[in-house]
Amino acid sequence: MNDLTGMVFDIKRFAVHDGPGVRTTVFLKGCPLRCAWCHNPESMQRDPEIMVHAGRCIGCGACLEVCPNGAHSFSDDGAHQYDRSLCDRCGRCVESCYAGSLEMAGRSRSVGEILAVVRQDEAFYRESGGGVTLSGGEPLAQEEFAAAVLRGCRELGYHTAVDTSGAVEWSALEQVLPHTDLFLYDLKHMTSAVHEQFTGRPNDAVLANLKRLGAAGASIEVRMPIVPGVNDSPEHASAAAEFLQSVEGLVGVRLLSYHRLAGSKYESLGRENTMPKTDPPAPAVVNHVRDELESRGVAVMNEA
Repeated sequence: MNDLTGMVFDIKRFAVHDGPGVRTTVFLKGCPLRCAWCHNPESMQRDPEIMVHAGRCIGCGACLEVCPNGAHSFSDDGAHQYDRSLCDRCGRCVESCYAGSLEMAGRSRSVGEILAVVRQDEAFYRESGGGVTLSGGEPLAQEEFAAAVLRGCRELGYHTAVDTSGAVEWSALEQVLPHTDLFLYDLKHMTSAVHEQFTGRPNDAVLANLKRLGAAGASIEVRMPIVPGVNDSPEHASAAAEFLQSVEGLVGVRLLSYHRLAGSKYESLGRENTMPKTDPPAPAVVNHVRDELESRGVAVMNEA
């Protein structure tokens, strides 16, 4: 099973916002949702992608020399140009770009390779009560690989967590359930039509899976992004609280304020950022949501 491979776009060591204690967070590529506020757009597609950081380019031309398909060029004024339609993502240009202007988002990694990385910080897990978190994208879009990594971490004695949108088949959650100590479960919107408007899919499976997961004995930390104009109203918080009162295994709700830090990522991927002018929610707005949840008996955790 250690030879099983998955598509991974990042491994973040010493993470402190992805579950208890000091953690290693493994980010898997691929996601069924297209959230308008996504802060990891490089995670959406399953295949590897090349990110172009134009500000780092020094115009050396190394990428032109190694690209077999002519995907790279320079304009008359010396600006780097990249035609994604010609690229086969072989990665040669990334390897040749010593300025770091080109970055490969997504590489095939084996379970054994992942376990070798996470084992390096075992002492920190022991000391802090931390462990390993699988995130994304949607880690359960690669359910077999996710389950194998989690199983390996459990065998090493590490606390395990899965950060999921819940927008997956129940079978995917069921496969990782025996190897997961904590689920970090997104709750984006209670109204299915609005959920579909901003994520591309209705929320039926998300809500059903959340209740089923709790009934199966899972420990769940619900994570609610607070996005201005989308789900920041007291009415939405009230609806969420009413639903969450019926969810078993809930250890609390963590509010996550929307931010615009991912704007440059969209540009580097050649994609449109659909929320470029949306400001983060004011602290008073977040506090109102917190108050509404707590007034209905739902425990709210410190913002991550």
